[in-house]
Amino acid sequence: MEVMVVNVLNGLSWGMLLFLISAGLTTVFGVLGVLNFAHGSLFMLGAYGTMTVMRFIPSFWAGVLIAPLMTALLGMGIETTLLRRVYSRDRSFQLLLTFAVLLVLDDAVRVLWGAAYHVVDPPDLLAGSVRLFSHSYPVYRLFLILVGPVLGMGLWAFFTWTRWGKMIRAAAQDRHMAEGVGIRVPLLFTLVFSLGAWLAALGGALAAPHQSVGPAMGERIVIESFIVVVVGGLGSFPGAFVGALLLGLLDAFGTLFAGRLQMALSYVLLALVLLVRPRGLLGREG
Repeated sequence: MEVMVVNVLNGLSWGMLLFLISAGLTTVFGVLGVLNFAHGSLFMLGAYGTMTVMRFIPSFWAGVLIAPLMTALLGMGIETTLLRRVYSRDRSFQLLLTFAVLLVLDDAVRVLWGAAYHVVDPPDLLAGSVRLFSHSYPVYRLFLILVGPVLGMGLWAFFTWTRWGKMIRAAAQDRHMAEGVGIRVPLLFTLVFSLGAWLAALGGALAAPHQSVGPAMGERIVIESFIVVVVGGLGSFPGAFVGALLLGLLDAFGTLFAGRLQMALSYVLLALVLLVRPRGLLGREG
């Protein structure tokens, strides 16, 4: 029972971190129809940005605040100067473009910060551990478990109840009709892509004390995030939450029971979902 509880908590903490990144990925796809391959690089920039801010302002929370905002501004520039030019073209152009952005950002990280790995300490408030049976469990992982649902509820409230959220949903359902009633759809698209970049960077900022900060840290996360949004349903926000939970728990218990086969379990889950329910667990028809 003790081992099971610890692994459930490990799975939830990793799953909630995955949800932060997947929420941005599925939001961008649901509104813009773009599968953003550069999402993992934006996640990595959030971690590096937090580490850099902490060198000038010795506060983890300052890094969590500033780095995602700077990454959101970068996302705004990417959308207005690059993505906006290919919306009317075949989706393969969007995939190739975001993949090119990924390569540029990854090389920029290596040039600016080098190839070494770095460790970011959690804030003093979350640096300790709590006694869990005979184990000492990190407080920071419990914090990550709480952050996911809180942010998810905040995003749900934004899209459901606010004027901007309703306009974004209208533009996602019918762009031409939204433009016909006076909604500035290009501006909304820019804001949505910036929101996706902010969520990715926020995930990176919060992941910095959880894992090493290095130039390859975005590779695994973007692959698992794509699996999450496909399993949950492309463009489905609740689906991203469910998919992240499943993948997080699968990762934790796979490490416990499957050994070396653990790395393949997420792909097995993806294949099963695509065979049984191709649109994803909570994806919509059409």
